[in-house]
Amino acid sequence: MGYKPSPRPVFDRPSHIPYAGVTRHLWGEENAGLVDDWIYASTENIHQIVFGMQPGGCFKHTDAFRTIFGADELLYVISGTLGLANPETGEVCIAKQGEALFFRKDTWHHGFNLGEEQVRVLEFFAPPPAKGTSGPYARTKPLLSENRYIQQEFLGRWPMAAEAQREARTIHPKRDADMLWSLDAETQGAYTGFYCATDQLTVGKTTVLGGKRTRVERHKGDECLYVVSGVLNIHIPDAEGQAWFELNPRDGFYIPAGFDHQYFNMAHTPCEFVFGTAPDY
Repeated sequence: MGYKPSPRPVFDRPSHIPYAGVTRHLWGEENAGLVDDWIYASTENIHQIVFGMQPGGCFKHTDAFRTIFGADELLYVISGTLGLANPETGEVCIAKQGEALFFRKDTWHHGFNLGEEQVRVLEFFAPPPAKGTSGPYARTKPLLSENRYIQQEFLGRWPMAAEAQREARTIHPKRDADMLWSLDAETQGAYTGFYCATDQLTVGKTTVLGGKRTRVERHKGDECLYVVSGVLNIHIPDAEGQAWFELNPRDGFYIPAGFDHQYFNMAHTPCEFVFGTAPDY
């Protein structure tokens, strides 16, 4: 399968993206792994997809598919067990359902399904492919000729060298204990953990408590989100036409920069969603 750019669904207004209507794409090569994509949005500011691999599946780089990009990336595991390796440094990280991995531009990465079910991973990527940061950028990088999946330099001095290994990481595991937490100061009805907040990309997970709502928010950058659990309602008071939306698990939503919006949980149990904003929060 030769290299083809992935589709780039764009929106010019706040938009509900139901799971059933998400754009689909398959990429990769038989000798290096095939990956199933659900592409939610790919605007001038942010790229949001879900990708999947079957049990035993993987993706590695080839000459046509060089997995090194000019963007910050956050990978949140929706289901299964994801192994992610930097074949240049030998780093290997494993993330299970509800955990995430973060890395910055110029990081080689290979992915592996290390479990017995399909792994599905929510990915936020900025600057997005529309800025030339994916395939065209990758083809400017020298092809990596050797794949390392162990950091041999730390054997013989582990765990004494754990701090040195952490400082040298290019892939950063993000679990609950690693997040920057905040509480909605106005309503106390929602709390958010930030996985990353850089000059290019902010990604976090928000929990809205049963029967609660958030304050009215407005972001400087585009926002995309994905509902993990529960039923989420969104109010966009300045939207043309429909302004009140209901989202179910696996649905997405796109909010352009500068739009006021507010999240509601009309049920008695919490709902969770993962969001990304770019380039500014």
